[in-house]
Amino acid sequence: MVEQGDAAPLLRWAEGPAVSLPQAPEPQAGGWGRGGGGGARPTAEPPRRREPEEPAASEVLLQPGRLELGDVEEDQVVAVFVVTFDPRSGNMVEWCLPQDIDLEGVEFKSMASGSHKIQSDFIYFRKGPFFGLACFANMPVESELERGARMKSVGILSPSYTLLYRYMHFLENQVRHQLEMPGHYSHLAAFYEDKKGVLHAGPGRGSSLPPVYWLPSIHRYMYPEMKITHPAGCMSQFIKFFGEQILILWKFALLRKRILIFSPPPVGVVCYRVYCCCCLANVSLPGIGGTIPESKPFFYVNVADIESLEVEVSYVACTTEKIFEEKRELYDVYVDNQNVKTHHDHLQPLLKINSADREKYRRLNEQRQMLLYSQEVEEDYNPCEEDLFVLFFLEQNNRIFQTLLEVSASQDKTLTAEHARGMGLDPQGDRSFLLDLLEAYGIDVMLVIDNPCCP
Repeated sequence: MVEQGDAAPLLRWAEGPAVSLPQAPEPQAGGWGRGGGGGARPTAEPPRRREPEEPAASEVLLQPGRLELGDVEEDQVVAVFVVTFDPRSGNMVEWCLPQDIDLEGVEFKSMASGSHKIQSDFIYFRKGPFFGLACFANMPVESELERGARMKSVGILSPSYTLLYRYMHFLENQVRHQLEMPGHYSHLAAFYEDKKGVLHAGPGRGSSLPPVYWLPSIHRYMYPEMKITHPAGCMSQFIKFFGEQILILWKFALLRKRILIFSPPPVGVVCYRVYCCCCLANVSLPGIGGTIPESKPFFYVNVADIESLEVEVSYVACTTEKIFEEKRELYDVYVDNQNVKTHHDHLQPLLKINSADREKYRRLNEQRQMLLYSQEVEEDYNPCEEDLFVLFFLEQNNRIFQTLLEVSASQDKTLTAEHARGMGLDPQGDRSFLLDLLEAYGIDVMLVIDNPCCP
């Protein structure tokens, strides 16, 4: 079983151990804004294995001092399973391949608490070093034994969550097939034989992994409908849902706080919010983040995950179980619908929207309107809305850390109100955020923004 280092950033958790290097394509027109230590323009590359109806997404890895094209991941499914709800025994795994794989707890991860109230759902989750995607469906039946309803989930495990979306349609079809014809697993067995991956020995949890800085890039091979079903295509919906509160989540994500998002079922779209929240903290400057844990997308969690969450110092997850709200020791930030709150007194100031936050949100919407207009009047390929949002926060984060690094390298190491404004922050409203940021990232700077009368 392959394990990933705890210090690994989000893409390291997302990438599989067996990958193939692509041919380097010609760069696309357009580019990134450079932020101090590095920049790159997004590239569009044809995937290594692609059928006409199967769009794919690529990754761009930004490593310290150089730019490299991200590896094109091969299909790598390490398990296929069917979970059913038994009126007498509860959730249980009824079938799986391979038969000797450890699936303990997957029966609760792939069928969210409260799912009996809905007809269908999809769920992203983490199981040890693997990520899973399961499709759930609920079908009424005339059976006293099943109490009038048959509920099942069909799911897969993979070392990567970035390719799981490819199998969404297949899993949706198969869960319907399992409901209508229980016990017929031939299609699932054939799928596993075709897609199963060979796992190679990887670095252990004690290994020291070099930092990898990443940025998702959705390119022309992503058809519009896939932007709804793939986590990397939901940033615009995420920001529209939270509005200005996106800036509050951005600060907590950058500080690597434990963020738990609650929502009743369906949970699929909430899993996307977990992914998008992690995207807010992207930084492409070398030397940043060495002393702070990387954001880990746990996706859906339930009471069976409490023990593992107790030892995590940074994560983003979602749940359908309201009892988590009472377990304050497990999280720093609790998000209920659009209500973001924290029980920590020292984090309370970060819940307030200030003038700099409103200005950033205004610029974000302004850039979005310009992008939409350019897409209407130009026939050539343009960056999509999701690229714009991710890049917006990447550049914002780069600007902050570039300034902090420059000040820390100066002779007096003094961070002034003018520096704060230059970083796009409010000298007074973001003072607490800046103090937490300096402490979290171990940056040796003296903050001299104290007098509210003299900003």
